[in-house]
Amino acid sequence: VGRGHLSVCLSPDGPEFPDGPCGDSVGHGTVLIVAYSALLALGLVGNLCLVCVVARQKEMRNVTSIFIANLACSDLLMCLVCLPITVIYTLMDRWALGEFLCKASPFAQCVSVTVSILSLGWIALERHQLIINPTGWKPGPSHAYLAVAGTWLGAAFVSLPFLCVSILTDEPFRNLSLPVAAFTDHLVCVERWPSDGHRLAYTTGLLLFQYCLPLLLILACYLRIFLRLRRRRDMLERPQDGSRAASHRRVSAMLACIVMAFAACWLPLTVFNALYDWAPEKISVCYHNLIFSLCHLAAMASACVNPVIYGFLNSNFQKEVKALLYRCSCGAQKDKSESFPLSTVSTEISKASLRSGGGTTDA
Repeated sequence: VGRGHLSVCLSPDGPEFPDGPCGDSVGHGTVLIVAYSALLALGLVGNLCLVCVVARQKEMRNVTSIFIANLACSDLLMCLVCLPITVIYTLMDRWALGEFLCKASPFAQCVSVTVSILSLGWIALERHQLIINPTGWKPGPSHAYLAVAGTWLGAAFVSLPFLCVSILTDEPFRNLSLPVAAFTDHLVCVERWPSDGHRLAYTTGLLLFQYCLPLLLILACYLRIFLRLRRRRDMLERPQDGSRAASHRRVSAMLACIVMAFAACWLPLTVFNALYDWAPEKISVCYHNLIFSLCHLAAMASACVNPVIYGFLNSNFQKEVKALLYRCSCGAQKDKSESFPLSTVSTEISKASLRSGGGTTDA
């Protein structure tokens, strides 16, 4: 029974037995549980800080920051649903969370991944319009909220099949050459498709929709942005123009880093899923679960990278987090707290680029 697609937050196939031909997996399980727990803590704290910082900003009602906050919310969904369930399933090596979570957990991860990649796509399109055609039409916050709502609805629609095909079964525990008394009440959460053709059609379409096509679109947008900014840099004459172009480059570089991190995190699991769907015999039976877990661990790391990238590339984000932590720990009054503009999630610098002489804040 396959779990070879982008949207599974559980370990693959059946259980592993300590006395089986593949040896003891207790050590591997312990390491994975520690790693998943660390990602869970980092993802929750980091994305909550990101959402709070964006919400605290007076200039938060702009298109880019809305999509950034939406991206953080989708990462929080993954942290709250998929990561805890993965830890429990890895620890128990059987499903003990009921039928509802068996169906809801792969559905939730598919929604989260879809919302994340589409949010990155919206950001790339908005930056493209902002820089390539600065005097043309610009989306406003109302358009961004409509896009966010449509993104979540579309992601839920794409993920619906998991509610139908995810089932509980004891099939992997049948016909074992082991004492079966201890496994009579054990169940696993698996997918049961009407046919292999249905499974391959859906998972291949999901691969294209969730990974390949959006990344190609995003790559095309940032490539055009890079070429335009480089050409604009060569044509600049005034110091103010050079400062604005530098701000554009910093913002675009940071957003491009987020996209590259997402692509890199999901690439191992994408390759594993494609191989599992089309050539499962190429994957060693003994190392199937270990390889899947490592690939899945890398994919789950995508829920943590955005706050890390902001922390390294945006000094104002660091200041905002420190101010937020100070307020939480010391109970400082709101009017005594200084707010630092997050120019990296603001489109104000693009408005300044239309003026003849305006400055920008530090990105």
